[in-house]
This record gives sequence, C-alpha cells and structure tokens, in this order.
Amino acid sequence: MNPSRAIGLKLTSVTLFVVMSALIKAASEQGVPPGETVFFRSFFALPVILVWLVWTGQLGAGLRTKDPLGQFWRGLIGGTAMVLNFAALGILPLPEATAISYSSPLLVVIFAAMFLGEKVRLFRLSAVALGLLGVLVVISPRLSSFGTDAVDARATLGAVVALGGASCAALAQVFVRKLVQTERTSAIVFWFSVVATVLSLFTIPFGWVMPSPGAAAMLILAGLVGGLAQICLTSAYRHAEAGLVAPFDYASILLALVIGYFVFAEVPTPMVLIGAGLIISAGVFIIWRERQLGLERGRARKGITPQG
Repeated sequence: MNPSRAIGLKLTSVTLFVVMSALIKAASEQGVPPGETVFFRSFFALPVILVWLVWTGQLGAGLRTKDPLGQFWRGLIGGTAMVLNFAALGILPLPEATAISYSSPLLVVIFAAMFLGEKVRLFRLSAVALGLLGVLVVISPRLSSFGTDAVDARATLGAVVALGGASCAALAQVFVRKLVQTERTSAIVFWFSVVATVLSLFTIPFGWVMPSPGAAAMLILAGLVGGLAQICLTSAYRHAEAGLVAPFDYASILLALVIGYFVFAEVPTPMVLIGAGLIISAGVFIIWRERQLGLERGRARKGITPQG
C-alpha cells in the first residue's frame, strides 16, 4: 500500500483523461464523426496497453479470457458510451459535458441494484437522488430552450446524448463488476480496446472522413493519452483502497473548467457550476459511506476471528 503514489497516479489519470477529451473535442469540431474518433481512441491505445502488459509481465494474462461473451458485451456497451460521449463533446462546452458524465457513478448504484441484486439503503438512495437533481440542474437550461432555434435544439440534443453516454458507461461498469469475478483487470482493459476498435469500424457507412493532418495528429495523440490514462487509473487502485482514490475523480471538473476557458473560450454558466457541485457532493457522500461500511465489515471480521 502506497497512498501517495496511488493519489499521484489517480491525478495523473484524471489529467490525461481530460486532455484526451479536449483533443477529441477539438477533432470533432473539425468534422470528424464520433465513430471515427472511437476507432482512433481505441486502436492507438492498444500499443500503449501492450507495452504495459509486456513490461509488467502480464501479457499472457492480458490476452487470456474465460468469458469472451462477457468481454464482447462490455466492449459493445462501453463503445456505445464512448460514441455518445464523444458526440456530446462535439456539441457541448467541455465543463458541461464533464459535469453530466459525473452522473455515471450514481447510475451504477441503480443498475447494480437492478441487475446484480445489490442492496441499496436509504443513505445511498438519498445521495443518488441529490446527484440526479444536480444533473437536472445542469441540463434544465437546455431542456427549457428546446425548439427555440437550431443552436439551442442542437445543444439540447447534446445534453440528451451526454446523459445517454453516462447511462451506457454506468451499464458497462455493471458488466465490469461481473467480469472481475473471473477475469484479470489487464484482460478487461485489453479486450475492451480490441472490441471497441472492431465495432467502431461498423460506423464507416455513417460518414467517416479523411481528417486533416492536424485532426489526425490530435486523434492519434488522444488514443495514446487515453491508453496511458487507463494504465495510470488501473495502477492507482493497486496502491490504495478505492475509497481513498475515487474522490480524486472530481478534480477533472477543475481541469475541464481551465481547459474549456483557455482553449475553447468556454465560460461555464452558474447552473453548470451549481449542478456539478450537487453531483460531486452526492458522489463523495456515496464513496464516504462505502468506506465507512468497509471499515465496519473489517472490524466485524476481526471480531469473529478466533484469537490465538
């Protein structure tokens, strides 16, 4: 256990993911469709992941899977989430798209109860309700302006697409929770990129374009950065408990605000800031509660352990 290293790796992964999103957004604004961006993001992450697997001696484990069908479904749902999230990045300001994506961990709680039979008590339900209220605050200006003109209608579509992406990402996490029972993390990381790369090719008939040299460079860099971010994220959870590391996810809103302002000249609205605050609070409450329950379970196990 090395908490300092874990936090450093987590913050590095958060920074890299926001940089990746900014690169995807910049390429999308040059007319590259979402399916094509998913291909670049997934395909060019593979070399980084393979080098990591070789370096850590996990290549055999990373290529071996006991549940190929589960890997496919995780890749399909996760790839769909990427398509929707990347489409939203091309429409919405970076801070707004990032804030809506925060609803994903809250939706995981709901989906885990629905599909995995996990118990959800009043505290977590209250936190989820608070977080979803924050999502409604963020998207409410978009919904209230629906149909007023073409620009507002497109922004409304972007908000709906972003929420759909967050929902698919949450569902993908439910698949991951099932996969980790039989699969190594390295295998899940590797096969997700493979499946997403292959499936993204099916979007070619929907209008792939020849990207400009600048857009192509940004897309390739996004894939490399995304692969490195995934490795840092995976490594972070090896050095500390999830309850310590997870809250640093929310540092991404600060980075998104900075990059959005200085790179894309985007100024967040008060509703985005208020809604993001509610969503972050809900997420931190859930993480704190899970940590408390983990400590209680640990004390209970120690209490029933025979004393030598």
